[in-house]
Amino acid sequence: MDIEYRHDPNLENKALNALWTTAWGSSKPRDFQPILSKNLAHVAAFSGSTLIGFVNVAWDGGIHAFILDTCVDPAFRGRGIASELVEQAKMLARDRGAEWLHVDFEPHLTGFYRKLGFAPTEAGLIRLRD
Repeated sequence: MDIEYRHDPNLENKALNALWTTAWGSSKPRDFQPILSKNLAHVAAFSGSTLIGFVNVAWDGGIHAFILDTCVDPAFRGRGIASELVEQAKMLARDRGAEWLHVDFEPHLTGFYRKLGFAPTEAGLIRLRD
């Protein structure tokens, strides 16, 4: 089946929570609408009418944008879907005025993001809630 990529589609919480459960193992439902309403962009991948991939582009309201929540349903991994989601997110961020695109990731994803053009940087992270 062909994969269709959509820019800024209207995504319901039900579809995003189903993807999160499959991709991340998270069963705690979230309300994504405040996030989607304030982001710079988001890209979704569909197989038919089923949401199978997602990436969010948050921003600071100026020149910095941030890749967040890149995920693909495990049944569809290994087909380049995550790479295409990020490539389209890069294009949207640039077209919408961002000059810098940041991403934080776990060490096992270093090769993935390096292949997509992200250079190494120093960063910090602090957990604010459990």
